[in-house]
Amino acid sequence: MTPDGIGRRVNEYRQKALEHFPLKLIETTGDEALAKWHELKSSGQGLPVVLGGDDENHAFDNLLTPFGPNGPDFPAPPSVEEILDKAADVRFPGDIIKRRKADTEAILKSLKVNLAEDPNLPLLDIFDANSAVERKPYAPPLGEWPASPEPSMGLSVAYDIVTGKPLRKIYIGLVPTDDWTTIPAYLCWGGWNDCPAAEYHVAAMRAWRDRYGAELIGMSSDTINLRVATKPKTREEALALARDQYIYCNDVIDQGVLTYSALAADLMANDWWYFWWD
Repeated sequence: MTPDGIGRRVNEYRQKALEHFPLKLIETTGDEALAKWHELKSSGQGLPVVLGGDDENHAFDNLLTPFGPNGPDFPAPPSVEEILDKAADVRFPGDIIKRRKADTEAILKSLKVNLAEDPNLPLLDIFDANSAVERKPYAPPLGEWPASPEPSMGLSVAYDIVTGKPLRKIYIGLVPTDDWTTIPAYLCWGGWNDCPAAEYHVAAMRAWRDRYGAELIGMSSDTINLRVATKPKTREEALALARDQYIYCNDVIDQGVLTYSALAADLMANDWWYFWWD
């Protein structure tokens, strides 16, 4: 297929996904995104969420994937009601640990079957199927408490993560709900790589809403920006919260601040929480 043909197919897919996208979209600029979010919040049109923009990483277009024409080999995405029913039974953060362990065991069981049928599989050089389940999971170091915390990233989905400049075009979605914790369910958000499925995001956000007055402001294809009304008051509380956040999003430490103490110090100093999954 020619590049022009590929471009036409991509545009056709995007248009069909937009037709099924459940949120009304408002366009603005990155530097105006937060002010526009506040304006829309009081407009009575639904709850706003900043969704990123048309940047080179396709942050917004990737949000359309669950709503596009997936064909006969892919099941339709679950409904909002189905996701929220599952979320009601999730115990955060313990159930994320259980889910990951179950997923790992299922993968390794399948791998062992495949290896038994064909011992020469290339994966044999990568995985030790007999001992991987028993390996102790990695835990970040506690680290020294930093002299000064890192500055907040704020509403990062409205900015180019490399240059720090506001994006030229930003989409804000209006969600037909009065409960912001249900927004991941409306977007069928998550369930890829190490990112939890939508029901776990709903459960996490409800836990943090109740304890810290957290509110979802931004949600691009791989990033979440929460803003909190109450910060942890002691180092012990902040470290406990940091451990919960690491269970929820390993990359916040593993590819971010590197230690529990660094994350805890940030949580005590900043109103914004940042999560990212690659």
